[in-house]
Amino acid sequence: MQETAQEYRQRIIGYTEGRDPIKLQASAVKELMLLLNGVPTAEMRKRPAPGKWSVAEIVAHLADTEIIGSFRIRMILGAPGTPISGFDQDDWVVALHYDKRDIWKSLDQFRAFREANLSLFKLISPEQWMRSGVHSERGEESVGTLVRMYAGHDINHIRQIERILKPEKH
Repeated sequence: MQETAQEYRQRIIGYTEGRDPIKLQASAVKELMLLLNGVPTAEMRKRPAPGKWSVAEIVAHLADTEIIGSFRIRMILGAPGTPISGFDQDDWVVALHYDKRDIWKSLDQFRAFREANLSLFKLISPEQWMRSGVHSERGEESVGTLVRMYAGHDINHIRQIERILKPEKH
């Protein structure tokens, strides 16, 4: 049975329970670099099973999702109540050629956008953290909720990469 949008939000936010989402976001790039260091490119491009993403595709997804998160948060800060469009991540894998993208360039894009977002988060007022937009699938989400979700999203995909690279431990 497919997970609902609300179940997805709860699961992803659950990964951050009792932890600072900004610190989690700040550590994600370093965690990825440590995981990927020394792994042959061919191994990172190999899909673990039909219909499952490769490590390289996951990293490209993280980079593009960070762009989306950057845009969503900025839209909410500038125009509270703004609609937030969802997207089909599997369509993006194909349409944006994740299988052909350079994993290290994807990681560098993720790092650059993440650093920009972390700098912005330092400037946001308490009132701004509570500003919300309306996601097309999940409903109202505040900037604070989105920041927590992106931290959980990192954890979700870092764990996925760990399972792909070290299947015997999971």
